[in-house]
Amino acid sequence: MIHSLRTRLLAGIIGGIILLLTIFSLLIYVVIRSALVEQFDTTLASIAQVLAGSVEIDDDEIELEFEVQQMPEFRNAEHPTHFQLWRTDGTVVVKSPLLGTHDLSRLEGILNEPVFENSQDNEGKPQRVAGLKFVPRIADNDNEDDGQPTNEQALTLVVARDTGDLLGQLSFLRGLLLFTSAAVITLSFLIAVIVVRQGLRPLNSIAAEIGAISADNLTTRIGAKLVPTEAVPIKNRLNELLSRLEASFNRERQFNADIAHELRTPLAGIRSTIEVSLRRDRDNDEYKRILLDCQAIVESMQTIVNNLLTLTRLDSQQIGFKTEQILLAGLVNSCWRSFCNKAHERKIVFKNRIPVEMSCQSDPEHLSMIFLNLMDNAVEYTNEGGQIWTTARENDNSHEIAISNTGCQLTAEQLSQVFDCFWRGDSSRSDTGTHCGLGLALVQRLAKVLGGNAIAKHKPEGIFTIKLIFPA
Repeated sequence: MIHSLRTRLLAGIIGGIILLLTIFSLLIYVVIRSALVEQFDTTLASIAQVLAGSVEIDDDEIELEFEVQQMPEFRNAEHPTHFQLWRTDGTVVVKSPLLGTHDLSRLEGILNEPVFENSQDNEGKPQRVAGLKFVPRIADNDNEDDGQPTNEQALTLVVARDTGDLLGQLSFLRGLLLFTSAAVITLSFLIAVIVVRQGLRPLNSIAAEIGAISADNLTTRIGAKLVPTEAVPIKNRLNELLSRLEASFNRERQFNADIAHELRTPLAGIRSTIEVSLRRDRDNDEYKRILLDCQAIVESMQTIVNNLLTLTRLDSQQIGFKTEQILLAGLVNSCWRSFCNKAHERKIVFKNRIPVEMSCQSDPEHLSMIFLNLMDNAVEYTNEGGQIWTTARENDNSHEIAISNTGCQLTAEQLSQVFDCFWRGDSSRSDTGTHCGLGLALVQRLAKVLGGNAIAKHKPEGIFTIKLIFPA
C-alpha cells in the first residue's frame, strides 16, 4: 500500500501518461498500418487488373501479352512479384518465370472482385496474395451483345508480392512509437517530480510550522503563505484545533490552580486549628469541639473530591445509567426535604409548580443529583425572605424543567461562566464543599450525559433560572 502522497501523485500522473500514450500509439499504429496495407492491396489489385486485361482467348487458346510478362515487378528477384493463371478446371495456363516449379495457392472470390490474404513463399518469406476471378476478352470480337459472362468462361488469376518492405516500415513505425513513448514518459516523470515537489512545498511549510509548536507556545498559529486553495481548509482546521487545544490547556492550568486553591483553604484551616490546640493543654470538651471543627472541614474536602471524581467519571463515560419512568413533582419534593430546614431559617418560600401527573423517562439517581445541586445552589444564593419555585412543561419532543430563585445579581458576562468549574458568583466567599463552584458544572455534565442540556438565564428583576431540557 502506497502511503506517500508524493508517490501517489507521481504514480497517478505517470500511470495516466503511460495509459494515454499506449492508447495513442496503438491508434496511430493501427491507422498507419491499415493505410499501408490498403495501399499495398491497391497496388496488387492494379497489377492483377493489368494482367487480367492482357489476357485474351483466340480460337480457344488463352494468350497473355508478352510485354506484360516482362514487367519489372516480375523480374525483381530480391523483392519478387509472382502471378499464376488457372483455367476453370484447375489447369495452369501461365505463371511468372521466377516461380520456377513452385505454384501459388489458388485464391478465388466473386467474379471481378479481388480478394486478399497473407501467405508465405516457398522460402518461408511473408507475402501478400491477391486473387481475381475474371472472364477474358475474345480476340477480334467487337460485338458487345454477346450476353453476360459466365463462371464457365472465367479464369482465376493470383498475384503474390513480397511484403518485406511493408513489414520493415511497420517495424520501424513500432520502434519509433516505442522510443518516442519512452522518451515522453521519461521527460514527463522528470517534469512531474519537479511539479509535485513544488506543489507539496506548502504542505512541507505547514508541517515545519506544526513541528515548531509545543505545549508552551500554543498561541502560535499556522500562517504559511502561498497555500494552495485545496490546503486552506486544512490550515484553517489546524488553527481551529490549536485554538481548542490552547483553551483546553488554559482550562487545565486554571483547573489545577483552582483545585490547589480550594484544597489549600481547608488544609490551612485544619492546620491552624491543630496548631492552636497544641499551644496549651485543654479539657476534653475543647478537644472534642476542635475535632468536630476538623471533621466538618474534612467533610467539605471530601465533597470536593467526590464531585471531582464524579466529573471525571462522566467525562470518561465510566458511569452506568438505568432509566425508568419518573414522576417529576414527587422527585422534586423528595429532593427539597434536605433543604427545607435551612430555607425555613432564611425565610425562603418554595413552590413546586410541576403538574403531579407529569413524568419523564430518565435515570432517577442522577436526575436526583441534578435537583439536589440546583436546590442547594438556590437556597445558598436566594435573598433572605426570597422565593424558589420549579416549573415544567412537555413539548412534542422534549421536557423542559426550570428551577428559579430570586436575589440574582449576576451580570450577562458572569452568567456565561456559571457552569465553569470552581467559578463563584460572589468571589468574596471563602467556604468550600458543595459551594466551591462544582455544583452547576456537575449539573450540566449530568444533563448532557442523560441526553439533555442545562441552560442558565436571568431577568433584570433579579430572577435566576436553570432550565433543564430532556428528550421526551
